[in-house]
Amino acid sequence: MDLTKLPLFETLRERMSYLTARQAVIAENVANANTPGFRARDVETPDFAAMAAGESDGTGMTLTNPLHIASNAGDGQGAQSGFRVRDMPDTEATPNGNSVVLEDQMMKLSSTQMDYSTASQIYKKALSLLRMAVAAPR
Repeated sequence: MDLTKLPLFETLRERMSYLTARQAVIAENVANANTPGFRARDVETPDFAAMAAGESDGTGMTLTNPLHIASNAGDGQGAQSGFRVRDMPDTEATPNGNSVVLEDQMMKLSSTQMDYSTASQIYKKALSLLRMAVAAPR
């Protein structure tokens, strides 16, 4: 039995992947802060509680055959991450049409960093507890 396939580990891995994708989108927003017409984007948060319970949200298409081509073009998803990236409609825009607010992006970046650190610490602690349980004398 592969203990890393437990729902806790799967959910933490998915959470960390989501946070990595979110950090990449935030970095793109910051890099384009002065680009005319650029719209700030963010990554939609998946339902991690449903993932931990083993439920699927049914929002994505399933690749049922390895010969099928997985296409992310035009569906609002990041090409590498698999998470949905969307425009942030509630931000203010400058006269040149740019909707990136650097203060908001820095707050999101800080929050993402703290969440990633927390998830990695929980992952390490869970692995440590599993190692302790396996190594305990019987």
